[in-house]
Amino acid sequence: MTQTIGLHLSAAIAALLLGILVLLQAKGTYRHKFMGRFWVVLMFITAITSLWIRDLNGGAPSGIHLLTALTILSLILGIRAIRKGYVEAHKRLMIGTFIGLCGAALGTLLPGRIIPTSLANLF
Repeated sequence: MTQTIGLHLSAAIAALLLGILVLLQAKGTYRHKFMGRFWVVLMFITAITSLWIRDLNGGAPSGIHLLTALTILSLILGIRAIRKGYVEAHKRLMIGTFIGLCGAALGTLLPGRIIPTSLANLF
């Protein structure tokens, strides 16, 4: 497993677990805001590191990288929405981004993908 994939995997798993906790918190509290900011950082790390994972398409960007752009855009718009007081827009964008993370996680668990192969090699 390369360092990039290791960082991507670590950030994604942490974002998945923290995302669940953020969604379970009472909204608007200090804890929700603090954890949410940390979640956004983890999501940016996950998205940005994905740009260097190109094993699927012979070293070239793939369709998956379009989801990276969508993720980054959703995070930026979600941050902007809450700063402007648009709570519902923030909620939709962040929940949508979390659902996207869950979908990506499920997709990476398919047999023959990099993550199951890398994890199998650890054991």
